[in-house]
Amino acid sequence: MATGKINVSVDNIFPLIKKFLYSDHEIFLRELISNATDATLKLKHLTAIGEAKVEYGNPIIEVKVDKKGKKLHVIDQGLGMTEEEVKKYINEVAFSGAEEFLNKYEDSAKDAGIIGHFGLGFYSAFMVAHKVEIITKSFKDEPAVHWTCDGSPNFSIEESDKKERGTEIILHIADDSTEFLEDSRISELLRKYNKFMPVPIKFGTKTETLPKPEGAKEDDPAPTKEVDNIVNNPNPAWTKQPTDLKEEDYKSFYRELYPMQFEEPLFHIHLNVDYPFNLTGILYFPKLTNDLNIQKDKIQLYQNQVFVTDNVEGIVPEFLTMLRGVIDSPDIPLNVSRSYLQADGAVKKISSYITRKVADKLNSLFKNDREDFEKKWNDIKIVIEYGMLSEEKFFEKADKFALYPTVDGAYYTFEELQEKIKANQTDKDDKLVILYASDKEAQHSYIETAKSKGYEVLLLDSPIIGHLMQKMETTKEKISFARVDADHIDKLIQKEDTQISKLSDEEKEKLKADLEAVFGEKSNYTVQLEAMDSDASPFVITEPEFLRRMKEMQQTGGGGMFGMGNMPEMYNLIVNTNHELVGEILNTKTAKKKERLINQSLDLAKLSKGLLKGAELTNFIKRSYEMVK
Repeated sequence: MATGKINVSVDNIFPLIKKFLYSDHEIFLRELISNATDATLKLKHLTAIGEAKVEYGNPIIEVKVDKKGKKLHVIDQGLGMTEEEVKKYINEVAFSGAEEFLNKYEDSAKDAGIIGHFGLGFYSAFMVAHKVEIITKSFKDEPAVHWTCDGSPNFSIEESDKKERGTEIILHIADDSTEFLEDSRISELLRKYNKFMPVPIKFGTKTETLPKPEGAKEDDPAPTKEVDNIVNNPNPAWTKQPTDLKEEDYKSFYRELYPMQFEEPLFHIHLNVDYPFNLTGILYFPKLTNDLNIQKDKIQLYQNQVFVTDNVEGIVPEFLTMLRGVIDSPDIPLNVSRSYLQADGAVKKISSYITRKVADKLNSLFKNDREDFEKKWNDIKIVIEYGMLSEEKFFEKADKFALYPTVDGAYYTFEELQEKIKANQTDKDDKLVILYASDKEAQHSYIETAKSKGYEVLLLDSPIIGHLMQKMETTKEKISFARVDADHIDKLIQKEDTQISKLSDEEKEKLKADLEAVFGEKSNYTVQLEAMDSDASPFVITEPEFLRRMKEMQQTGGGGMFGMGNMPEMYNLIVNTNHELVGEILNTKTAKKKERLINQSLDLAKLSKGLLKGAELTNFIKRSYEMVK
């Protein structure tokens, strides 16, 4: 038996491994199975090109728990190693970069994730084991080897009597890691990291029910047999060509990815590119609510079918992190820091490819079946609107398929909308005013007023619409968005023909003083006297578009510089000087009656705006009954 010291000048490399990787120590199993997979697939390649004169067969990787002996085994039927290869790959290569690691990563290793930087994959076993053994036999005609290391730089190496080709790693589990001797914990890790590994992984056995033999009675129990429990799907949908998959295959893969999701996805996008980088995957559009914070199931990132993370920020454009599915790319390192990703050229290309692919798919769905696209709009609009806000290239492409629904359920692209409303909704300054509501019920009376003028009113109710309107107004020429309750309709779309007031300037001043006397000094209402049609409402409450929009934008991020968060609610009270009731208020001689008329008119305007609540509403109802009597 030979003994030796691992070629690294710093004796405390193992405590460092344990310390730096401790927060993520469960990934040891992922690393060991990844190595076993590599060894198996390399053998497949060598047999295919004739370099390995052995039968490849149907190799599997087996994981075994020996709870009594406190051991965990990972066994493969891959290439195996000779004694020379064990010395090279286990004793030397794994630590060729160790000194550099100690100098460079000591302070930041926990953030950066060090496995994968210099072949530490195998040595991650020492995060959970106090001793590790390797028993391996190469596909070459050489003796098997038994390597042992107790977590110090000292190792022993001797011949083994192993007969079958492949490698067995035996972990003697440390006292602080006995959770990894529980079948349930190992099952959980295999499901998390190895669900789609390209080589079958066996973990125990399961009972399979067989068909009843001919002539069996109805109440005879069906025969059973014990079979290998294969825990992974080695050929997941994303590894196949789109032409080989049907709609049901995509749906069934979605259920495999998210077994707790009971709603079908709306549609999928199959990614498949091999130049200038390698990327495959399937993204699904789920039904989305207006709540930007709800996201139970995330996109999963794989490297050659090995699960890496479900934190895909920096790889997938931010607006698409609301989607679900899988991305697999060998060009993305297994463990990388956020700053590395942001600076990496390949990752940037991958991100813009995914953006383009999603935009192209949405455009083709819109063109091929517009009716179906319109039905799905409310479930996907939040992603598209977010994309238009955050990615310039997506904004340009989305301009062709982004939809603007009206309160009456019609859908227009921006170009169609412009064409439809330009004759009627262009103001005296040649600006196109796009009217919208955010709540059909709450803004009903304002919507009806606008519709009575022949105006089209959009229904825009997503939480980020304020930001998007701001972008549209700065990107496109001579357009503005105005919510229907932001001002009186004649002020929202000002035409040349202005109404003449029935009241003189002196009467207006008196009316304004009367109103403000009733409202009091601390009123939230700014009184505006306007000459309008005599049949228009006498009192209308509006909320200035700019102030309201800034407050809404601040609530969903942005607009903070305006400091609007703590501002009190401010409203305009527009008083129609041509209305008969307004004339009556002005000419009423009794102060008490005047006050009652003003309060009743204001409360009716507040009721229309949805602002009359609590004690004010109770008093209004009581007063109204008195008036009816």
